[in-house]
Amino acid sequence: MEAKFLEMISDVLEIEDRTIEITDAFRDYDEWDSLARLSLIAEIDDVYNIVIEDEVFKNLITLADLYNEINKRTQA
Repeated sequence: MEAKFLEMISDVLEIEDRTIEITDAFRDYDEWDSLARLSLIAEIDDVYNIVIEDEVFKNLITLADLYNEINKRTQA
């Protein structure tokens, strides 16, 4: 599931020239902005059928934080 998650992040942020890691922080990406956040929220809804509220999302610092939040909600 982690590989699928990282691929989704790469696709949404349109990152093709480097490898992303689960430990990366969102602020590490020049591609990260409010539009990318909204696009990722929509993609998570499509892929995992859950909604991560914008306020919750703003408190997430790393990709691992987001991954853990998705796992928590899909296993509930």
